Amino acid sequence: MMSILATLFIGLIAGFIARAIKPGDDGMGWIMTAILGVAGSFLAGYLGAALGLYQPGEAVGFIASVIGAIILLVIYGFFKKK
Repeated sequence: MMSILATLFIGLIAGFIARAIKPGDDGMGWIMTAILGVAGSFLAGYLGAALGLYQPGEAVGFIASVIGAIILLVIYGFFKKK
């Protein structure tokens, strides 16, 4: 239970950092940014741990969460423009 809450919190932070890093003008609000950040955090966290790249709780997991959130923001922006 605590790891899910930690992943949610890290996902919120990762989403806002990803939005600050990603270039371009995003017309989405902070709620959608938070949702995509949490989704990117879950995706990167569990995928990286499942592949054995890192263990849960390592600092590289946060970096992967930010990268996952950036990827989701780019994908969302691509589909939103169409």
